[in-house]
Amino acid sequence: MTSITTGPSLTYFTTSITRAHQKISSTSPTKCRGIRAMRVEKSLEELYNVRVERKVSKDRLLELGVSRWSVWKTGKCRIPWDWHVDQLVYVEEGEVRVVPQGSGSNRYMQFLAGDLVRYPKWFEADLYFNEFYQERYSFRAYGDD
Repeated sequence: MTSITTGPSLTYFTTSITRAHQKISSTSPTKCRGIRAMRVEKSLEELYNVRVERKVSKDRLLELGVSRWSVWKTGKCRIPWDWHVDQLVYVEEGEVRVVPQGSGSNRYMQFLAGDLVRYPKWFEADLYFNEFYQERYSFRAYGDD
């Protein structure tokens, strides 16, 4: 009989050895105490449902019509932001550090020139720009991919 108990990040396994197994080996214990699995943390992208494609090909950009999207530029700054709709962003130049609200300042996502990022509706984060940054963006309706 095997039972599994899960916590937020850790998984514990408790295993009982059946009588048949006990007869095979007289030295085997009657019950395993428990095995603690390694802690596995999800990436922030997974936790917040932010999708990213790295080093997007020219064919993919043509397929999406990125050259027709709106352009947004900034210099060095920090901007608190929340998305009221899904937004698809192609980073043309620079990089952005995205710190989701509630994640702590030491955990962040970083997107660079050539990345295609899909931010979900109602996502809130602080955006940090350390130099010139330029992106093309498109607001998406629910279900558009």
